[in-house]
Parts: sequence; C-alpha cells; structure tokens
Amino acid sequence: MPKPALRFYNTLSRQKDIFTPIDPEHIRLYVCGPTVYDRIHIGNARPVVVFDVLARLLRFYYPHVTYVRNITDVDDKINARAAERGISIRALTDKTTAQFHTDCAALGALPPDHEPRATDHIDGMIAIIETLITRGHAYEAEAHVLFDVSSFPDYGKLSGRSTDELRAGARVEVAPYKKSAMDFVLWKPSDANTPGWDSPWGRGRPGWHIECSAMSRAYLGDVFDIHGGGLDLIFPHHENEICQSCAAHDQSHMAHYWMHNGYVTVSGEKMSKSLGNFVTMAELLDTTKGEIIRHSLLQAQYRGPLDFSLDALKESEAALNGLYRAVGDVPLDMDVAVDTACLDALADDMNTPLALSRLHKLASMVNRGDASAAPVLKRSAALMGLLPDTATAWFQHSIKSHDTHDTHDTHDSHDAAIQTLIEQREQARADRDFAEADRIRDQLAADGITLEDKAEGTVWRRS
Repeated sequence: MPKPALRFYNTLSRQKDIFTPIDPEHIRLYVCGPTVYDRIHIGNARPVVVFDVLARLLRFYYPHVTYVRNITDVDDKINARAAERGISIRALTDKTTAQFHTDCAALGALPPDHEPRATDHIDGMIAIIETLITRGHAYEAEAHVLFDVSSFPDYGKLSGRSTDELRAGARVEVAPYKKSAMDFVLWKPSDANTPGWDSPWGRGRPGWHIECSAMSRAYLGDVFDIHGGGLDLIFPHHENEICQSCAAHDQSHMAHYWMHNGYVTVSGEKMSKSLGNFVTMAELLDTTKGEIIRHSLLQAQYRGPLDFSLDALKESEAALNGLYRAVGDVPLDMDVAVDTACLDALADDMNTPLALSRLHKLASMVNRGDASAAPVLKRSAALMGLLPDTATAWFQHSIKSHDTHDTHDTHDSHDAAIQTLIEQREQARADRDFAEADRIRDQLAADGITLEDKAEGTVWRRS
C-alpha cells in the first residue's frame, strides 16, 4: 500500500508543502542544537523530541537520512560561565554536553548521525568569511568582520519582513564600525582572557551565525533538504545563516524547507531562563519518567505553543499506562505495518495529537479482544519513539536518581521481593489455592502494589 505524501509547513513558503527531496536516495536534515553552558530546560527539550520524530518519519520513508544536530561550544555565555567557575570552556562544555546527552537519552531521542562541535570547525568558518569578503558581501572593521546586509537583496525573506521592519525591531549591536545597524558579526576579536583562534584578521572568535553555516556545509553540502530549530531562531539566526551561506556559495537556497517548533509556555508565557519560569530536565527526571515527558511534549502539534504543567505530565502518565496495559509484552516487529490513520496524521505536518489519539483507538481495539491490534499499536508508537519498553518493565520501573554513584540496592531488593510474591501467587493459583492467591494480592495492595493479570502473565505497578 503506498505511503501518504509527506507535507510539512515550510516557514520559507508560509504554507504546507509536499516534501520533494533533492535526492530521494539521501535526505539531509540539519537542526540547531544547544549552546552548552547549562542544563537544558523543558523548553529546550521540545526541539529534541520534535526533530527526533521527524528523523524517524523520514527514515520510515527513505533509505538513507543524514541527521546533523550541532553543539555550540563557543559563545559569550559559555565564556562568562567558564570564567565564573574558573575552568576552561572545554571543561565546561564537555560536562554540559554529556549532561545534554543524558537528557536526550532519557527522552528516548536517538542520537543524530553527526553532532559537530563549533570549535572543531573554526577553519571552515574562516574559509567562508574569506569567500564573503572576496565576493563583496563582508568587510573588515576594527578587527571585526561583518556581513554587509545591503549586499544581499533577499535579506528578510525567511522572516517575511522588510529590511526596514527588521532594522527597527532587531536586537543588534550598534557599533561605530558598522556600515549599517543591520550588519552582523562574522568574526570578532578576543582579548588575552577570552578564548580565541588565529585568523587573517587577528586572534578572535566566530560570530554565532557563521558556526551553523560552516557545520551544515561540512556534513550536508551547500544546499540540503530541511533545516530545523525553534521559532525564536527564525530571526536573526536563520535569516543570517541563509544570507551568508547563499552569498558565499552562490546558491538561491541554503535549505529547501525550514521547520520551526513553537514555544513551551507556562500559564501562556514563554518558558525561558531569563524569566525564571523554567524547570530543568534534571529536575523533572528526578521524579518523572523520560517517556512521560516525551509524551507530554507530543500532545500539541509541534508548530503551536505547548503549555507545560505538572497536571499535563500526570495526564501523560495515565495515557501511557493505558497504552502499556493494552500492548503488554508484545515485541516490536519492524515488519508489521504502521497503522494507516496514524501514518496519515504524522505525514500531515507531524500531527502528533491526532496520531496519539489513534494509538488510544488501537488500545481500545486490543482491550475489546482484538489481539492483532497490539503489534500494530507497538509498531505505530515506535514511529513517535513511544512504548519502547514491555508492559512488565514499564510498570515495574521506579524513578531513580541520575547520580551514577547511587546503586539503589534497596529498590532492586524490593523489586525482587515483589516478584517472588507474584511467583508464589501464580503457584497458588495453579494449585487452585485461591484463598492464598487472594491473600498475596491483598498483601501487595497494602504495600501499594497493584497487580494486573494479563494473557501473557501478571504485571505490577506501584499505585
């Protein structure tokens, strides 16, 4: 049966477009990753999950997908935080990058194919800047190199605003060495106490925007299929990426499709570190399973806002409990067909709320006795990175600290004791000693353990 056409909202065209790859044999995707100066919060986690689903969907359709997500490890925030702690930027970013990977794994996000670090691509940035100067799109001024926005007529095409509007609304550094307030930094000088690299313009460091132009080109070429990131990156970051990449490589496009996820809000306000209304992934993972967080982030269509709350997490936990009860311990079979309605929803600009509702319909079918729906439920959920565990593992899992020095022997021994009682109950039932079986169930219930007898065996969960 043919797959439905993929349609994505393209920020560049301002409409849902049918996805037509440059090369159907090789799809190329670039997503802006974190600036690793601190732990990510739930707002930062949203693009991790959104573009993980996109990569899974593309891989379901095409034989080869290269997914690149960068690490920004040179930035003034990083410099300030490293100086504050009295450590090198590498020591800081190595630690925070490892923490980011821990958070991604907890969210069930598969690693990208490539995860370049900005500091490993300084030579590529310098090469692009030299080309821009040669082509008349950049100029040197007081040890800085700046992009001349007036040299690029299409500036503002992505954000859909005129140069005058962008000039009025942009948060740009006003400096006397700029030809225009809209011109942005490609390279800036570093003093003796600031990290820097040798360049034709003296010791310095790159501007933020040139980093992604260099890293995407290194792995995906001058023009690629999809560029993704958060809504806040449309201007100035992605707008500036486009003009410097297209101007340097004499191309009409940097990427054919631009996809942006919406903000995470709290009571309708954007979640951000500057507002202080955020919760880190580390804090959430101390009390909440990563899959619950992932499910919660998929409850809204990726382009719209998503209002975060602890109540929403509880709803996601209840929803996942229901799905796991239905799917049981059925193994994931990649040869099973994905549910048509679920795939239709995902193919239509990744409509995850509609796809999730279809998963629950499949679960209802299982609960009404249609056992054939269970493997379809398992396979369809996998396309969104959900239900990777068995029901047994899901209901037995307790939230544990992410401190690697904590072995949780108490949890493990308690779990083993519960399993022993369950086995004793099963033996009592086999011996038709139902009074003893009921006694064991009541004993476990008094300890906060709920049993569920399923066709494939008894599973338990903490109430």
